[in-house]
Amino acid sequence: MFSKIVVHRVGNKINGESLILSQEELQLEEGMAELLENYFLGSFKSEETFHFYSDSYLVNNPVYSSVSEIFDDKAKFMWEAENIAKHLFEAAENPRVQGGELFIVYFEDEREGTERVDKIGIFKTEKRESFLKIAPSEDNFEIEKDQGIGLSKIDKAALIYNNDKETGYVLSVVDNNKNGDMYYWFEDFLKVKQRDDEYFHTQEALMVYKDYITKQLPQEFEVSKADQADFLNKSINFFKEKEEFKLDEFASEVLGDEHVIESFNNFKTDYEQDMQINIAEEFPINEAAVKKTQRHFKSIIKLDKNFHIYIHGDRQKLAQGEDENGKYYMLYFEKEV
Repeated sequence: MFSKIVVHRVGNKINGESLILSQEELQLEEGMAELLENYFLGSFKSEETFHFYSDSYLVNNPVYSSVSEIFDDKAKFMWEAENIAKHLFEAAENPRVQGGELFIVYFEDEREGTERVDKIGIFKTEKRESFLKIAPSEDNFEIEKDQGIGLSKIDKAALIYNNDKETGYVLSVVDNNKNGDMYYWFEDFLKVKQRDDEYFHTQEALMVYKDYITKQLPQEFEVSKADQADFLNKSINFFKEKEEFKLDEFASEVLGDEHVIESFNNFKTDYEQDMQINIAEEFPINEAAVKKTQRHFKSIIKLDKNFHIYIHGDRQKLAQGEDENGKYYMLYFEKEV
């Protein structure tokens, strides 16, 4: 349960809206505190984590600086929460960004796995939902329309763990309402990057391989759409079945041909340089990252506007040819299900 909470109203300065700052912490009944905690934390479903960064020194990142002060001295909570709200107000450079309530919350001595760690939550509500209020009136009922905050999911949220301060802390971040501005929360306000961990390496290794199979491989080698689908299936199965990724093992089992392996390694090097990242050649495979990235691995052959063939298994059960009626695929199967 959180020990401190304050709420500010942060409008969009571009649209002439104001910043309204609270002078005191919220005092909540236990039932309301539990409701808010479930609302705040309910959107953190991904294992993807981030860290603060700065173009110069970390201390020059306003949110990093404020949360560091709070972690060091909780007596500074109100002062630094106000600074965070002021920074968010200044970060709005797009008229499409919606104003809303900004909650700053301190979670004290929370259990995280086998350890206990303090956390600071930054949550912003933006969308308003219509609802009906129904109340009895003598022998009838009265219905009144009103608007409020829906409790299904928070619009924007960041949860900062008091770990790894020297490298920018560990954060979970979500933005469920980008308002047509994908940089406002992650970049303009928080200024965070994805952490270089097993989730990141799993995700990036899968994406660089997908890009290679769908874009580069057909340019260098004579491969059919069925062959490409087979490569994609083999790769995702490799990541599902193995606990650890080793590039040499992956290349041997999935790519096979030495010329294809050389081509892929060259593509990976260029990808890392273009994206300014480094994908490790050995790392533990993160199951959550595989599950999330799998949606991009769609092994589908689209035939004109008539048919789609979804390939999930044995490539040998699919044959391709051409006769007087045109090109065709032959599918071999044992039974219909």
